[in-house]
Amino acid sequence: MNIIKADLQHLEDVTSLFDQYRVFYGQDSDRAACSAFIEERMTRKESIIFIAYDGEQATAFTQLYPSFTSIGIRPIYVLNDLFVTPEYRGKGAGRALLEHAFAFAGTMGATRVILQTHVDNRAAKALYESAGMELDRQYDHYVKTI
Repeated sequence: MNIIKADLQHLEDVTSLFDQYRVFYGQDSDRAACSAFIEERMTRKESIIFIAYDGEQATAFTQLYPSFTSIGIRPIYVLNDLFVTPEYRGKGAGRALLEHAFAFAGTMGATRVILQTHVDNRAAKALYESAGMELDRQYDHYVKTI
């Protein structure tokens, strides 16, 4: 498995994975919107996307958004998306992407990587915990849909 930092030459592969990720979370497939969204993130350098390949086959991706912690006065990264195609689940792609994201964040001076997942996503939660992530029991997270 080869993990690379995606750029515009990987737009089609990332778009395919991103669209599948959204469908997994109950959204309708919309390749055009996915492509435009990813292209804008890449062009504006608003996110970092890593993609895993098995040979020529794109198998998984993760997307990180840079942010900061005011209390810690350091950068953090929000791991907003992690998706592994069904045929590659359980083969180490998700763990490899997580480890790659953690290493990248460390080289950027980040103090932590944060993420959220659906409460019923047991497989993802098991992966995150086995990779050393901890459930935040100190802070409640609130959401206001706009």
